[in-house]
Amino acid sequence: MSEHSILVVEDEHTLRRLLEYRLGKLYDVRTAANGEEALELIGDHAPDLIISDIMMPKMDGFALQNAVQNQMETRAIPFIFLTAKADEQSRVKGMRTGVDDYITKPFDIEQLLIRVKRLLERTKVFQTQLDAKIGQDFSQKLMPKKLPEVPNYQLFFHNSPREHGGGDLFDWMEAAPGSYFLTVGDVMGKGLQAKFYAFSFLGYVRSTIHAMLRTTQSPAEIMKRVNQVLMDDPPMEETFASLLLLHWEPENHRVTYANAGHCRPVLITPSGPEIVEYSDLILGLDRNAEFRDTKVILPEDAALVAYTDGLSEQVLKSGEMAGETGIVESIEAGFGESDPIDAMLTNLIDRSESAEFGDDILVLWLQRQHTAVDWFSPFAADAQP
Repeated sequence: MSEHSILVVEDEHTLRRLLEYRLGKLYDVRTAANGEEALELIGDHAPDLIISDIMMPKMDGFALQNAVQNQMETRAIPFIFLTAKADEQSRVKGMRTGVDDYITKPFDIEQLLIRVKRLLERTKVFQTQLDAKIGQDFSQKLMPKKLPEVPNYQLFFHNSPREHGGGDLFDWMEAAPGSYFLTVGDVMGKGLQAKFYAFSFLGYVRSTIHAMLRTTQSPAEIMKRVNQVLMDDPPMEETFASLLLLHWEPENHRVTYANAGHCRPVLITPSGPEIVEYSDLILGLDRNAEFRDTKVILPEDAALVAYTDGLSEQVLKSGEMAGETGIVESIEAGFGESDPIDAMLTNLIDRSESAEFGDDILVLWLQRQHTAVDWFSPFAADAQP
């Protein structure tokens, strides 16, 4: 059965059954004998297209169209009018009220099928473009406009949202002078729903961090509260998210983090890479879930790399997903480069079966730089001529 649904509104029984039969071979079709019956069906489930007669008892086609257009949820449903009237006045009135097509009885059923198909295709293209625009807007709002600027550190960040990708999110805040919280997460799902929930979920994270900083700077304690708030809010029911919450203290070169089912970060030093092991349950599954703080010390020239699963799920030329092993290989390729994320992603794409990523991708690269020591000689002044 087609993914599209059509509502046929026609008071003439024979024609109504004919349209139901012919359209029903291609689409999910429901029928109504007048506008009042149609409104009840629309209230139960809005169709993708309405084909309606104009002259009907109880509520005619124009009144039905007006009622549909007055509701925010249904005003964008395309309309095709069927009528026995061939006069130009009815046609003009239909066009002025926003009718998408106008067919005069008697008509060729094959021509009607062609026009229905074209109208649904046009609507689908428009909806796809609209979804992409809204998705891009959500993705932009889920990302900060700038990164922290900290002496002896350099932060690199990359985010590439897809039209129908997931709910990747990133945020940071300066909790106190020289103390930062970094958030990397992914709300389960695809498309606009995931991006909408990610936007809402980020609000939970931000407000919870702000509220709890008065009493704790433990990512695990904050994570526990975020999970409880998420599960206590009915609109977010059945919403699941992975989250990496990092407390970064540059002065001590220390990162303390809690991981709720997110991709495990990678610590890379001149000696090689290491996957930072610990991870707990994803958010939204168990209100009483416990989380644990893990501490990482960043040596000179080391980097901590966090990413979302759009990277690990990238399919390689071998037909297998990159996984942690593949990501570590790409991180090694980027280590030491002037733009490590660009080098990392280039390496991964070079090994992929596709020349682009199949999902939203997000990478945060926290690099501790080498600290140069300026030696001062007490004899330097005496050496001057």
